[in-house]
Amino acid sequence: MKTIVAGAVIFIGLTMVSCKKDHDVVSYVVKNDTAANYARDIYLWYNNIPPTFDAHTFTDPNAVMEGIRAFSAEPGFNMPVDRWSFAMLRSDWEKLSTGIGGDFGMNIFFLTDNDLRVSYVEPESPAGKAGIKRSWHIKQVNGNPNINSTHANEIIRAVYQSATGTFLFGRPNSADTTITLRAASYREHPVLFDSIYTAGGHQTGYFVFNSFLGDTNEIKDEFTRIFDKFNEARVQDMVVDLRYNGGGYVAVQNLLANYLVPVAGNSDVMLTEEFNDRYRSLNVTQRFVKKGSLDLNRLFFIVSQNTASASELLINSLIPYMEVHLVGPSHTHGKPVGFYPIGVYDWYIFPVSFRTVNKKGEGNYFNGLTLDHQVPDGLDKNWGDAGEGCLNAVLNYINSGNYARFGVTVEQRRRLSEEVLHTNALLGESKFKGMIP
Repeated sequence: MKTIVAGAVIFIGLTMVSCKKDHDVVSYVVKNDTAANYARDIYLWYNNIPPTFDAHTFTDPNAVMEGIRAFSAEPGFNMPVDRWSFAMLRSDWEKLSTGIGGDFGMNIFFLTDNDLRVSYVEPESPAGKAGIKRSWHIKQVNGNPNINSTHANEIIRAVYQSATGTFLFGRPNSADTTITLRAASYREHPVLFDSIYTAGGHQTGYFVFNSFLGDTNEIKDEFTRIFDKFNEARVQDMVVDLRYNGGGYVAVQNLLANYLVPVAGNSDVMLTEEFNDRYRSLNVTQRFVKKGSLDLNRLFFIVSQNTASASELLINSLIPYMEVHLVGPSHTHGKPVGFYPIGVYDWYIFPVSFRTVNKKGEGNYFNGLTLDHQVPDGLDKNWGDAGEGCLNAVLNYINSGNYARFGVTVEQRRRLSEEVLHTNALLGESKFKGMIP
């Protein structure tokens, strides 16, 4: 990971400040001014920030970063496009970026507007150790049975922001159970599941990849294991499940792209990072360096409104080279831009500082990447179940050339309602969405 800190060559000319002073001594005014000065220099839309922008009116560097979002004008869009510039304490970023969680390790989405499900569980977390699985139905939270999409904010506080919580779960083919969880520190593991299926008379590889952040050595080892397994099985189709993946390191994206690209794409352009006009010298083009022996003609991605940034970058980078299908409940999040961590005393600030485009110069997908087939998130099934809605649709296509055997049912329409999609986007906001070189 590249980290831009005070004194970095590319920021010569800025007023530099020490990162060693105690955060209680340095006032928020100085921190906010420093954050704003960096933004006026490196922000992708720096020239839109007016001289009247007053950093002193904000409470902390994160509020300053949220304040500059209003100036992210982009041709073809009526509203500001930046939804991501932010700041956080250095100590918090070190945990997040290395895959250290500190909550229950249980993540949730609505199947319908009154049916809350466990979407995934981190194995080493309190929820993982308690045996909680994807697809479990949350019937009560802290004794409250009033679980529906209109209470999303209360549910977020109870599940993601509380030290303890008691949940009544409905389990498939088992009796209901009540479990009390206590938040604790744990290591996240981005590869949640992998398997191989027979479809269309040949082998199809499938894996769930949940984040481009974390222990990069572990991720590399997992990629080696998975693709060796797929190579040995002579996999001809691949399904990459990114439905909850909010992004992370571009370098990890590059590695995965190199496994997935066809042999014909070797040495060709993968992506280009483009900075503002002050820093065009930083623009860089990455080229594919083919890894493994898989030579795929087509690729299926399972996505949602929570598929963001480095995940979208992966998809966009491969589109010029192969037949790419997107399947899931919603178009992707829409983040074709990235940032670096910039040190400001005891904070890191993350002003959007570069955009990415593929070989064809395509990359302005602020409204998200569109679906080839819309299908509900199969939250009522565990990972790997061939009957899970999204995976099942892809396997149907590989078998028959059609995504759905039948038309959209009334139940599927309920699961794809605007209310459900909106609430699940809200539930997903707590997860990091970004790309970091």
